[in-house]
Amino acid sequence: MSNLMKKPATVSGAAAIKIRKAGRSAAKSAPVDGSPLFNLNPQGRIALIRQGIPASTITSLSSRMGMSKEILLTSLGLSRATISRKEKDALMLSSDESERVLGVENLIIMVQTMVEESGDPTGFDAARWVSEWLTEPLPALGGETPASYMDTFEGQKLVANLLAMIQSGAYA
Repeated sequence: MSNLMKKPATVSGAAAIKIRKAGRSAAKSAPVDGSPLFNLNPQGRIALIRQGIPASTITSLSSRMGMSKEILLTSLGLSRATISRKEKDALMLSSDESERVLGVENLIIMVQTMVEESGDPTGFDAARWVSEWLTEPLPALGGETPASYMDTFEGQKLVANLLAMIQSGAYA
């Protein structure tokens, strides 16, 4: 496992340069792990949020990240019972729930784009890297984990900004 995947918050050397170079255009991302729903322009993402995404997306995301569904739901501030019911009934998530889930997808896309643009993403799993990084306490968050901020839009913006800072070398 590379240093990048083990200690994301303390990236240095060649791995840090990869992330720095890659993040400059994270907004122009390609689908991640076959998730074409999330490769949309801002208007498309807004429309998707408003209509809701399938509740089953959470199970799929949890699996891709190698993160337990319970931990993912807790970090997003989502009710296990509500999400389980919506999955069982094949319902869509509310706009608020959809936005939180898409926030995690956005982080994965940011990291994947950073690494792809740095040259060789072979063997790199952005979803797993994000999963690990979200659970590591960070000094920039007063020792809290990024996951503890993922339940609000403002928290997700803060976490995305931290990723951009890692990429730029401002926080290494």
